[in-house]
Amino acid sequence: MRNPKLFFRVHAVQRMFERNISVNWLLRAIESGETIEDYSSEMPDPSRLMLGFQGKRPFHVVCTENLQTNETTIITVYIPDPRRWSKDFKSRRS
Repeated sequence: MRNPKLFFRVHAVQRMFERNISVNWLLRAIESGETIEDYSSEMPDPSRLMLGFQGKRPFHVVCTENLQTNETTIITVYIPDPRRWSKDFKSRRS
C-alpha cells in the first residue's frame, strides 16, 4: 500500500512507548515491506508480521491492512526474543 492512513491500537502505542520504538522507525519498517509471516487467513483483513530495525535493534510489527480504504492498523510492536527467533529474526526457532 502506498501512503496508507495509519491507525494505532492503544496496545501498540503502549508497547512502542515501553520499548522506545518511535513512529519514524515503525514507518520505515512498514515502508520497507519486509513481511516475515502472513496471517491473512486468520483475520478478516489481510494482516502480517513485519521486521524492522531501529539502528541494529530488531523489532516486529503486527498490522492489518484494508486495501479498499488504504488504511493500516498497527496492532502491536515488540522486540523479538532471540531464543525464539533465528539470528536474522525472520523465522521462529523450532
